[in-house]
Parts: sequence; structure tokens; C-alpha cells
Amino acid sequence: MVKYYGYVVSDGWLHQRALDVGYPPAKTPADSRDIISLASRDVMAATGVLSYARFRRIKTPKGKYFWCIALACDDPCAAGERLPTFAPPEAKYKALKEALGKDGPPHWYRAI
Repeated sequence: MVKYYGYVVSDGWLHQRALDVGYPPAKTPADSRDIISLASRDVMAATGVLSYARFRRIKTPKGKYFWCIALACDDPCAAGERLPTFAPPEAKYKALKEALGKDGPPHWYRAI
């Protein structure tokens, strides 16, 4: 089972981020998917992690599903991931941590 190391992000946070940067509110499920994708790319670009982070769906230990801005992957053979298998130094993700309002380090989460 592949695991990602990163920060969990909710749909609601991504929708709010989109509104904050000027995107219109989502009116349909397709709009919602587009907004989530645009907001994730926006926050990753604004915090300098876009070139080496990935946006993936994960499952928490409590069984809830969220989005994850992944900074590493535990499976070096995962096709197309191009993520390191080790946690990066905090300096590489500090701006992302602050933008997301997180207090602690990223965690490992199971991919779905």
C-alpha cells in the first residue's frame, strides 16, 4: 500500500482558498472539481512546492478521505509520482505549512 507524506487539505479549505484568490463559487460538481484543482495548484505555486509536490487523495487512520499535498511517497516504484521516498527538510515546506495554517510537521497517509 502506497503512502504519501504531506499535509491534509479539506474540500472546504480549497473552496475558500479559491474564493480568496478571486475564483467564482462552484455551482456544479464539475465546477467544484475544477475549483479544487485550481486552488491546490495555486497554493502549491504560491508556497514554492509546485515543482516537487503532488496533489493526491488519501485516507486517514480514522477512515476519512481528504486531499493531500504530498511531499514524499514511500514507494519508489509508484508510476509517475517522481516524489522522494524520504521526508524533506522543513525549510522546503515551511511556506506551505504556514499557508495551510498547520502547527506540526506533515504526516504519512495511505493512498486510495
